[in-house]
Amino acid sequence: MSVTLTESAAAHVNKYLKNEPTAKGLRLGVRTTGCSGYMYVVEPAETVTVLDRVFESNGIQLVIDSESLKYLDGTKVDFSREGLNEGFKFKNPNVKETCGCGESFSL
Repeated sequence: MSVTLTESAAAHVNKYLKNEPTAKGLRLGVRTTGCSGYMYVVEPAETVTVLDRVFESNGIQLVIDSESLKYLDGTKVDFSREGLNEGFKFKNPNVKETCGCGESFSL
């Protein structure tokens, strides 16, 4: 099982975490919401519990709870800018479809 960051995503996360001195890495997860069922969660990892798995990708510690890992296994996270928009792009092989707005997905 694994989740990876591209170099572009890692560079963005590295800049972001410099402003979060207590963060132990980046927490990735999923939560139930939206019109398709699930939404990605990206936030500083303030704690690491026994229920978390920690992966290293391009120098960044990724912290993922065991429940979310079932949905994120094999995911590659990229960061891109398109015009005035920028954000993370998730290439998740487990996703069956996404909603029209692109905010949520189903498995």
